[in-house]
Amino acid sequence: MEKREVPVVAFSITNRFGGAYEDSNIKGIAHFIEHLLFTGTKTRSHEDISREIEKRGGELNAFTSHEMTSFHFKIPSIHFISGLNILTDMLNNPAFDQEKFEKEKKIILEEIKMYHDTPQRHVLEMLEENLYERPFGEKVIGSEKTVNSLKRDFVADFFSKNYDPSNYIVSVVGNADFEQICEYLENNFKKKKLKMKSKEIKFKNKESIEERADIDQAHFVIGMHAPLRNTKEFDVLTVLDAYLADGMSSRLFLEIREKRGLAYTVRSMLNSEKSYSYYSIYAGTKKDKIGEVKELIFAEFENIKNMSEKDLKEAKERVIGLKAINSEESVNIMNELMFYELVGNAEDYYKLEEKINKVTLKEVKELAKRLVKKYSSAAVVPR
Repeated sequence: MEKREVPVVAFSITNRFGGAYEDSNIKGIAHFIEHLLFTGTKTRSHEDISREIEKRGGELNAFTSHEMTSFHFKIPSIHFISGLNILTDMLNNPAFDQEKFEKEKKIILEEIKMYHDTPQRHVLEMLEENLYERPFGEKVIGSEKTVNSLKRDFVADFFSKNYDPSNYIVSVVGNADFEQICEYLENNFKKKKLKMKSKEIKFKNKESIEERADIDQAHFVIGMHAPLRNTKEFDVLTVLDAYLADGMSSRLFLEIREKRGLAYTVRSMLNSEKSYSYYSIYAGTKKDKIGEVKELIFAEFENIKNMSEKDLKEAKERVIGLKAINSEESVNIMNELMFYELVGNAEDYYKLEEKINKVTLKEVKELAKRLVKKYSSAAVVPR
């Protein structure tokens, strides 16, 4: 918890369970469960859940990833206990109503179509498939086939076997009483001491291209397996990214967009949880310019050897400055504390500046050289 003297509380309960725990034949079940918990409890309807938060000016949401499913709300402090009551009820007493189950299945199938029909999103899903073997490399949301095959009783039983308070992370930012929160949670959650086991993560490197008749722009992304979050090298990568590809003053943005006009969007992404990590660079460009964009990306990795101490200092200042900017929003810190706890210790979040300042120029150059030895790529291009 981070205490703040503002009249707002951001609160999350995160289960250390996601797509990484699923076999191929049930891929998407963690995400399905996330949806179902919003459809009603044994005492509240979907409308009750949303209304009791929103009528007080609050927001309620959730997300599922490979290694977690997180439920969170943000609400005025005076209504904090009301928010706690809702989230506790959702996690302890989901109804799994058969009619709502079938309705939610249809909604998720539309969500799958939406992501597929958005090339910028779909190409990132393709990249993960090219970086990891199945079942880890399959989409967290699942496929039309796997979602359609899920049955209500199986999902309800699966929930009871994979949602255990002993695996929960609670993250709080705002004006609330720490002891009161602890007492509330201890009184309302009982540990089952279940043992969950994630699937083995196997790396691979592959390149693929998908053609589409209904688009005009090519979407290209290149990705590399990267250091894990709780390592010194992850801090090195964060500094490297700040110089290479993060922001409009980065080397790749200047080379690809500003100097050559090859793309409107050039951006990098660091996707990382406890057991996996990969670094990717995306560009929206012309179909016949993908090769040139790819060459420029590799050229800038090569040019890291010319990075100076001044460049290093500026990159560090960017990382530290962005942390300060992001800290203005309580939900950002709520999630950061949760991520740090997932991989190690939440208190390490407050040591970021210290760790970033320890990164050396030699470490950045060595990591840049190693990263590009193996890579995957994906592209969605006009037919």
